[in-house]
This record gives sequence, C-alpha cells and structure tokens, in this order.
Amino acid sequence: MRKIRVLVVDDSTVIRRLLTDSLASDPDLEVAGTAANGKIALAKIPQINPDVITLDMEMPEMDGITTLVEIRKLYPKLPVIMFSTLTQRGVEATLNALAKGANDYVTKPANVGSVTAAMQNVRNELVPKIKAFCPWFAKCQIAKPPLRASIQPKSSVQSKPSESSRIDIVAIGSSTGGPNALQAVLSKIPADFPVPIVIVQHMPPVFTKHLADRLHQLTSLTVVEAKRGDTIFPGGVWIAPGDYHMTLSRVGTSVQVDLNQGTPENSCRPAVDVWFRSVNEMFGPNVLSVVLTGMGQDGARGCEAIRNAGGRVFAQDEETSVVWGMPGAVAQAGLADKILPLDKIADEIVRETVQGRKARILEKVGT
Repeated sequence: MRKIRVLVVDDSTVIRRLLTDSLASDPDLEVAGTAANGKIALAKIPQINPDVITLDMEMPEMDGITTLVEIRKLYPKLPVIMFSTLTQRGVEATLNALAKGANDYVTKPANVGSVTAAMQNVRNELVPKIKAFCPWFAKCQIAKPPLRASIQPKSSVQSKPSESSRIDIVAIGSSTGGPNALQAVLSKIPADFPVPIVIVQHMPPVFTKHLADRLHQLTSLTVVEAKRGDTIFPGGVWIAPGDYHMTLSRVGTSVQVDLNQGTPENSCRPAVDVWFRSVNEMFGPNVLSVVLTGMGQDGARGCEAIRNAGGRVFAQDEETSVVWGMPGAVAQAGLADKILPLDKIADEIVRETVQGRKARILEKVGT
C-alpha cells in the first residue's frame, strides 16, 4: 500500500525540519515536498500531488489564509491542516481559516522542553488527523474491534424516549469540523429557544473563548465560554473551556456549571462522555443530545447512558461530516434516534424541543 503524501508549507526552516522528521518517522507517511510560502506551495501541488497539506499561517509573499483560498479554488477537496500558534492573533486566524475551508488545525508546540518532546507532540496531534483525512488509507487498515461490540444495540436499550417527553436541555458534542458545524446549527436556532444549549467542542484553552465570541457574533443566541458557577437558562449557549471537563450541579432551584481538570477521557479534556453523563444524571429522560462531526468515539458511551434513561440522541450523517468518527460511533452502535445531514439538525432540534414541550402542556390541560 502506498504511503500518504504530505506537503509541508512553513516559512521557518526549523519548523519545516521538525515537521518533516516527525512525519517521516511514521511508516505510513511520506513528506513529498516542502515550501517556504504559499506561492511556492501552489506551484508544487500539481508536481507532487499531495494527499494532505500542512499550512502555516504567517508567511512572506503569500500567507496561509490567502494560500488556503487559492487551494480551495483549485483543489476543493484536498485536505488542509493549519499549523497555528496559541496566541490571540493565531487563534483568530485559525478560526478564520476553518471558516474559509481548512479541514482542521494543529497548534505549534511551545514550552515542551526539547526537540524530542516537540516531535512527539507533533506526532500525537498531527499524524492521526492526517490519516483521518485519507479515507482510502483508513479502508486499507485492519479494523479495530468496533465500539458497538461493547454497547447495547438500540433494540435492547432499556428505556425508549417518549414522543411526548419534554426536552429541558440540549447537549452537543463535536470535534474535528465542529466550529463550522456549530455555526451552521446555532445560526438557525431562534433567540427565544425555550431551553439551554451546552456544548463540548474539542479545543485547547484560548480557542474556546474565541469560538464562543465568534458564534455569539454570528448567531442570534447569547453564546459564552462556560465559567464555574454559571447558571444555565433558556436560550443561552455555553461552551466548555479548553482543558476542563464540564459538569452540572444543582444549587437551590438553579442548575449551574461546574468545571474540573480530572483525568482526560478518550484522550480528551473536555470530554463529551463526561459532559453527557453529567447532563444525563441531572435531566434524565429530558435530554436531547447531539453528536456532530469529529474524530474518535468520544460521546458514544454518554449517548448510551442518555438512551438508557429515555433521552433522545441525534447524530450527524457521514456525508456532511468532516470526519464521521464520533457521530459514526453513535450511529453504528444503534444509539441514534435520528441520523441527520448538517442542514437539517437545527430544524429537528427546534421541532423536537418545541413539540415535546407543547405536548406536555396539552397533557396537563387534559388532566
């Protein structure tokens, strides 16, 4: 089987060498070429025919965003992973790049102590993403035991959701491709939405605050990065901060956000499974959980708990997902009540939530 061909684009000689050495150490990858700026990269693409491009943000002559725009015009399906810095400017540029068509991003290693540690950091973060964006490669791999082998199929789930059960909270989990997917969903939800929406998006610190601010500006909803002690309320949207698990606690008659730095789950913190378990414990059958695009299987076990309690589960479909890992694990385990394309998810969230609440009102009137 042929190797995955990578084009590394970065103006720093040190970073190009670091990336080249890190990627070349994986037997499935081949650095097919390097470029010091976007102009050179565009000239090399037809020559070396890469499967994936890693693209720096700040470069002379043609920067990362400009290069990305040109790549998307010429090669709309060629995977591009941005290589960004954990600075305010770098985070804003990264979110802009994702909005303009970048598939994902990796943060440059900082304060890791040694070149060896930096290379390991790159391998841990970048290599799985490169492989995830090459479906032909994944199909050639020996499949790991599927998660569904350890999860009950839908036919044996203990409690099934009632059509008239009231939705009191919407819990969303997302990862790779999530920022754009979240924008697509939240932009179609009205400002007077009758329940809170609380989200775990796999992102490092700093990124989640900027993501919340961006979604606040681009939607009609009030979107914030969650803080410990925040009281959740109808129509509000909270996003878990990077590097913190998010849970809920009841204080008097209110429900508040709690945060902790417990052990990562599924190699993630925040983890969707941690969040889904907590919201299930607090709201039981009145949860609507939504799993959007993302690598890995985070969220599947939390969905199992939600289904067992009688809550509802939506999963994004494969065609509209950037990576059908997280929603795919839920769907393949038989845990999804609905598998939906991205452009239909918001409508179904609103319909299920409003319909369920109206049904409960009618039941009370009838009695």
